[in-house]
Amino acid sequence: MITREEHDQAVAYTAEQFAATGIELTDAERAQIEVADFGLGNLRETGLMLLVYVNTDRYCAKELVLYPKQTCPEHRHPPFEGTPGKEETFRCRRGTVDLWVDGELITLQPGEQFTIPPDTLHWFQAGEEGAVVSEFSSTSRDDLDVFTDPRIVRRPAVD
Repeated sequence: MITREEHDQAVAYTAEQFAATGIELTDAERAQIEVADFGLGNLRETGLMLLVYVNTDRYCAKELVLYPKQTCPEHRHPPFEGTPGKEETFRCRRGTVDLWVDGELITLQPGEQFTIPPDTLHWFQAGEEGAVVSEFSSTSRDDLDVFTDPRIVRRPAVD
C-alpha cells in the first residue's frame, strides 16, 4: 500500500516527465494516471506509473514512467480467450530502460524499441535518470499477468 502523498507525488512526477518528453496531457488524462506499487509498498524501488490511451479487443497504447532505477517486476502475459497472450513493443522516449527478456539484457536508448513476444518472461528497470516508455501492444489484460513474485498485487490500494 502507498500513501495518498506518495500517490500524488508520483502523479506529479509522471506529468513532469511527460512534459519534459513533449507529451501533452489533457486534464482528463492526468486524472487517469495509474500508480502501481504492486502491493509491495516500496514504489520508488518497485513499481511504475502509466497512462492508458486506448485498450480495445484488438490493440492497446500506453505511456509508462519509471523513477530512476525503479523496476517493474518479472512477469509474463499468458494466453487468454483463444489469443497467444499480449505482444508488446516498448519504445524508449526519454532516459534509458533495461529489459530482461527470457534472461537476455536489452538496453533501450531514446528512439530505440524492442518487441516482446506473448507469454515471455520479462522485467524492466529504468536507468539512473528514470525513463519514459511508450508501449504499443495487442489487448492488455493486466488482471491476467503472471508475476514470479507471489506477493505481487496488480491493483494495489492507496491509503
